[in-house]
Amino acid sequence: MLEFVIPCLLGLESLVGDEIRKLGLSDVRVENGRVLCRGEARDIARLNINLRCGARVILVLHKFRATDFESLFQGVRAVHWEDWIPREGEFPVVGYSINSTLHSVPACQSIVKKAVVDRLSAAYGIAQFPETGRRYQVRFSIMKDEVTVGLDTSGEGLYKRGYRAHGVAAPLKETLAAAMVKLSHYNGRDPFCDPFCGSGTIAIEAALIARNRAPGLNRSFAAQHWATLDKTLWLDAADEAMDNEFHGNYEIWGGDIDPDAVELSRHNAELAEVDDIVKFEVDDATRFHWGGLYGRIVTNPPYGERLLEREEAGELYKAFGKAMDKLPDTWRVYVLSSHPDFERCYGRFADKKRKLYNGMLKCDLFMYGKRV
Repeated sequence: MLEFVIPCLLGLESLVGDEIRKLGLSDVRVENGRVLCRGEARDIARLNINLRCGARVILVLHKFRATDFESLFQGVRAVHWEDWIPREGEFPVVGYSINSTLHSVPACQSIVKKAVVDRLSAAYGIAQFPETGRRYQVRFSIMKDEVTVGLDTSGEGLYKRGYRAHGVAAPLKETLAAAMVKLSHYNGRDPFCDPFCGSGTIAIEAALIARNRAPGLNRSFAAQHWATLDKTLWLDAADEAMDNEFHGNYEIWGGDIDPDAVELSRHNAELAEVDDIVKFEVDDATRFHWGGLYGRIVTNPPYGERLLEREEAGELYKAFGKAMDKLPDTWRVYVLSSHPDFERCYGRFADKKRKLYNGMLKCDLFMYGKRV
């Protein structure tokens, strides 16, 4: 049985935990900023391909306590690195330390690297390693003197779905966009709208969720190239994911006042292979209207980080709030913002709020509607 750590943005832990449980993994434990679980080798592929809200999948190889460099060195050296890393493999080291005696991250990185090299030198009978082969990213964390060390199976972060080569200013990560859609309880049945669509991320993630399409099908992962893992694991995981897809009629719309953003959104939807079920148009969010009796809006309007921009954002929220007041009360509205006076500007207190982080920026998801 293997152990995994899935880091995630603060506020998304419960969503990631639910995703992992639905995949059938065991011993799922939700902690601040990460979720731990146990599974088999095949779950390395299944987690990477299917997770919508997790940041990456780390294979845990050892846990131990260390309060000095010697114990850190010996703990890392005890890992059978030769079972995973070939002699030509590249094995850079990254990590972090929180509330621990060993607080210098660069010093800890150096010790971890030396310990891995020492172990591999003894195993392969060489003193220096070319590191010209595939990458085996070593990751460590030290929390209250408890060390977790392992290998990053994902490579690039899971938010990189492969459908967005570039975006507009202040883009929303795909993992956070998916989390917003999940928190709105969208399941593909209601009309779904994002009137501040930007590069289309929220609407595209809604389309992927409606179709139950695994977000990692159009990209590759670091562990796909590891000699120690059977290549058929990835093919089997992809086949399983595609077998679970839904096929139906969906009403998903994104609008933006910027024509370039709309064109980019359409291009991204094509890359994500959902351009047949999501529609993007040039439109003004402050004049938003919809003929349907019910639906949901999930959006991420401009925040305004500087004072003048914040005032402009406040005026935008005010106009947007007035447009939302014209909708039937059967509609639900979810707005992500870091603006300190969002509710006052919008004209209504939220029925419910959820604290989320857009990168390092603390935000709130303001929820309006009868069953938020």
